[in-house]
Amino acid sequence: MNDNFYARLDAVAATRGRHPCWILPGRGTWSYDDLRSQVARQAQALRLAGVLPGDRVMVQAEKSPEFLLLYLGCLHAGAVFVPLNTAYTEPELRHFALDCEPRLLVCDPASAQALAAVAQSCGAMLRTLDAAGGGSWTAAVGAVPGAGPGTTAVPAPIERATDDLAAIVYTSGTTGRSKGAMLSHGNLAANAATLVDLWRFRADDVLLHALPVYHVHGLFIASHCALLAGATMHLLPRFEAAAVLALLPDSTVFMGVPTFYTRLLEQPGFDRASVRRMRLFLCGSAPLLAGTFAQFEQRTGQRILERYGMSEAGMITSNPCEGDRIAGSVGFALPDVQARVAGPDGVELPRGAVGVLEIRGPNLFRGYWRMPGRTAEEFRQDGFFITGDVATMDPEGRVSIVGRAKDLVISGGFNVYPKEIELEIDALPGVIESAVIGVPHPDLGEAVVAVVARQPTEALTEQDVIAALRDRLARFKLPRRVFFIDDLPRNAMGKVQKARLRADFAATYGQA
Repeated sequence: MNDNFYARLDAVAATRGRHPCWILPGRGTWSYDDLRSQVARQAQALRLAGVLPGDRVMVQAEKSPEFLLLYLGCLHAGAVFVPLNTAYTEPELRHFALDCEPRLLVCDPASAQALAAVAQSCGAMLRTLDAAGGGSWTAAVGAVPGAGPGTTAVPAPIERATDDLAAIVYTSGTTGRSKGAMLSHGNLAANAATLVDLWRFRADDVLLHALPVYHVHGLFIASHCALLAGATMHLLPRFEAAAVLALLPDSTVFMGVPTFYTRLLEQPGFDRASVRRMRLFLCGSAPLLAGTFAQFEQRTGQRILERYGMSEAGMITSNPCEGDRIAGSVGFALPDVQARVAGPDGVELPRGAVGVLEIRGPNLFRGYWRMPGRTAEEFRQDGFFITGDVATMDPEGRVSIVGRAKDLVISGGFNVYPKEIELEIDALPGVIESAVIGVPHPDLGEAVVAVVARQPTEALTEQDVIAALRDRLARFKLPRRVFFIDDLPRNAMGKVQKARLRADFAATYGQA
């Protein structure tokens, strides 16, 4: 039996024939027959370029159908796909290249000259791929002899075992050295099959895909669900609120990050009529504010389904498709995932207690690329992975993420969990959003500091915020300082960069 994940996708695609797979702005519609033919050509181009099973293919390019075809072609050929954020700089790319030693490095043409030395340093072939689908890599694929688009007689994917690597995803690296999470064909297959069932994906669904494809959210979660269900995707190059709003009446599922939803709510035409065909809105990659959740329901009559995942495991928990979707909760562990909230010793804590979420399941990665020591540190002896996310679990098993373990503030010997304070500040009139951090303090070790984005017309002061919290939080949790900025800094997936905030305000008490 071939455990190559693409073999599963190809088996579905073979039954869909001329059914639309991708609808592309300005480029028409591609069928599943077209997809199969083009993926096979990508795989053949990789072989002709000397890419062998297990070789790494590192890609830093803009979103395009050809990007996804290259990813699927890597699966077909047994290569290991390494997607990289388009915002990474040359020094960062050099680190990744030297770490994973790709056989092939594909980049945007505008970056080719700068990355030539990077490719040479690791012995990689350098090819280009632009947002329009052009470039030297596309030319190489076009030169492959054989059948053109529409031909269904395509070669079978190469044999792979379930534990063979399919991708390496470098963690966001907002602090410290980025780690390459090794994901196997079995990891991808298990997670995709579970999500298709859990989120009720069907062949007649139309997914509105506006996510980037260098991240697990857009590359794996969204794309895999649609392809494994034999559904159709509106494949947008990027998120633009007006473009998404125009396509919502012809779609049934949308996946986004919180910023997508706040920007949709700013659109005057975003109402119940515009989502009349939609059956599911999903949100992840960063916490969704309760106010956004409530405003969205009021405008559309639909409740956003929040879920939780990470590079090392794909999707881990989800609110239910049928049943209560609770604002601020990421729902229950997936049916094939075990989850527990544990103390520092790995012993599970009573329900309702605050601890670190630990998980185990078939979606869990194979470890960090060439970092066996770090891998061993983050796994318990019983196979549970320490996510580093601070969480609580209610008696029913519903999980709420409190924050990151590294974001924990220890002030005067007391543990302070930022999320609790942020929820209180976010509820204050005039506040858009807040982030709570710890900064060095000569007496307390760390002092609690709040960084707040407020409405431009509001005259909210530091004293106003502290006074409003005084009767709602224990004294040791109260921010000692409140700073106001226009916007909280975020990474490419919308997560607030608390490491940057800690650096920016480290000298508040002269301890930096």
